[in-house]
Amino acid sequence: MKYIAIDIGGSSVKTAIVTEDGDILEKGSFKGDKNNFENFRASMVNAILKAKEAHNIVGVAISAPGGVDSDSGVIGGSSALPCIHGPNFKKLFGEELGLKVEIENDANCAALGEVWKGAAKDNQDVLFVVCGTGIGGAVVKNKRIHKGKNLHGGEFGYSILDKEVIDGELVFKTWSHLGATGALVRKVADATGEDMDVLDGKEIFRRAAEGDEIAIKAIDDFYLYNALGIFNIQYTYDPEKILIGGAISSRPDFIEKINEKLDLIIGALPLAKVRPRIVKCAFENDANLLGALYNYLQRNS
Repeated sequence: MKYIAIDIGGSSVKTAIVTEDGDILEKGSFKGDKNNFENFRASMVNAILKAKEAHNIVGVAISAPGGVDSDSGVIGGSSALPCIHGPNFKKLFGEELGLKVEIENDANCAALGEVWKGAAKDNQDVLFVVCGTGIGGAVVKNKRIHKGKNLHGGEFGYSILDKEVIDGELVFKTWSHLGATGALVRKVADATGEDMDVLDGKEIFRRAAEGDEIAIKAIDDFYLYNALGIFNIQYTYDPEKILIGGAISSRPDFIEKINEKLDLIIGALPLAKVRPRIVKCAFENDANLLGALYNYLQRNS
């Protein structure tokens, strides 16, 4: 059987025709109107109907940002696509088209893709951390997503890693504020007075390679805070593996540098006997598509 997997992203919507064994037969994409739902819906319906006609698909598997309620098909919370929050995706893109639809949060889908066909295919209990503009993630138990009472399972970015007093007020610093790539850029921009919009992580790593002390210090702190976050969630859930995703994870030394900081932490804590096992995700662009289908198959098994 064949399915259409759809990954709704901030800049584009990716599609793929995928078999029940996870083989991707065809890929496509289209620009989704982030503000006008009727335009967004028309593009989605067009892609689904084309797949239905050309490939005789039997279902629609969707990966989407935000607080996805997989039972109702409604996306709560907020994202870079305001118009997708509120409409019933199961009804509009399934029931009305004569197809079954399943929908899940994008970070959860990425994790499911990895436990189905990727770096955790031989594991049952894993944590997934994505390092980007903020810190996101997912909790996997017995190869299934644990979403939590309020759909916030895996929102590791809210973890508090530090504090400081600013103008007499106590300010708490979260993992997203300290360990995301956006935090790395912000720290250098604050130190140099540069505009964050014209600075990025690649430039900061380039400067560090040339000996820039501000960049070197910011990157060192970046790795330390990520190691602290990883150490904390290891002892919270005790998974078999912690998978690391996000564009920055493609750096050849990314895992190595975090392991160096974990050595520092564990060496300073004599009672800490369990070392987090961190691995890079196997998939990049296809993880959400595969995970969306795996979620579909799990919910209809």
